[in-house]
Amino acid sequence: MNNIWDKLTKALVVLLVLAGVLAVCVWYLPLIRQNERLRAEMLRLETQIQKEEESNKVLRLTLEATHNDPKTVERLARSYMGYAKTGEVVIRFEPPASVIPARR
Repeated sequence: MNNIWDKLTKALVVLLVLAGVLAVCVWYLPLIRQNERLRAEMLRLETQIQKEEESNKVLRLTLEATHNDPKTVERLARSYMGYAKTGEVVIRFEPPASVIPARR
């Protein structure tokens, strides 16, 4: 009789431990999932920050070039504003007009 109670006691202890482990897992599972989501979001934001820093670097170099390099200023004035030196002839090419098919 004592042997059965020992086995039942051990089984009860094992079941209680398993129930405790299961309760902890159920309790922390939403936190683990939230942690995974936040880590993925953090990785996405870090990647975006790197892209923006590279873009910022290019813009900063362009700005420095416009302040320090007269040839850059001249190139920009020619391309964006259509300026030309005295005696130069500027030829502009227009893109072809889109062809609209006739309706039937």
